[in-house]
Amino acid sequence: MSDTTDMIKSPRTPARWLPYAGAALALCLAVLALVAMTTSRADATTPGADSADAGFARDMAVHHQQAVELSFVVRDRTDDEEVRRLAYDVINTQANQRGMLLGRLDAWGLPKTSQKSPMAWMNHEMDYKPHDGSLMPGMATDTEMDKLRTAKDKDAEVLYLQLLTAHHQGGIDMAQGAADLAEDPTVVRLAEGMVRGQQSEMTLMADMLADRGASARQ
Repeated sequence: MSDTTDMIKSPRTPARWLPYAGAALALCLAVLALVAMTTSRADATTPGADSADAGFARDMAVHHQQAVELSFVVRDRTDDEEVRRLAYDVINTQANQRGMLLGRLDAWGLPKTSQKSPMAWMNHEMDYKPHDGSLMPGMATDTEMDKLRTAKDKDAEVLYLQLLTAHHQGGIDMAQGAADLAEDPTVVRLAEGMVRGQQSEMTLMADMLADRGASARQ
């Protein structure tokens, strides 16, 4: 009797586990789907090292650093309050923006330097050739920086305004490229803000140069 009972019960034993096995399988599939979805989202929202977002963040951080340096130099070369006030604004604005750009690279886990040529991320041929410390369009050369360091008063003011005007024009072109190509919303907003802010300062500097009997370099 017991043998018969065992033979009857034995085939049914695995069936008791089927609901649990099915639930476990469903749970595993759900976990795998969640992992895949999370990975997909991370890939979609984190720019790659060669992306326009990362390239712009790296290049504009370098570009901004020189504008800050120019502004610190002129503050020591003139007592003119209007020029010193502009320099103060540039130092604060661009140092803050530079920090935000480097912060994005940190958040993405990407390097702050690249072996690629500056502005390669803009995906078009660059006629500009780096020279004498000027790595990107608009950047002052080492020779021009040295000249500013030795100039005084009106000469320093005019040279600073001319160098910064050219610097802003190069910065605007780069920022507009990022506004068009970048995908990270924070980077796009930052780039658009740079375009507006530097265009406004270029208008101001044109007036300041005219007041000093000078104009922007062609």
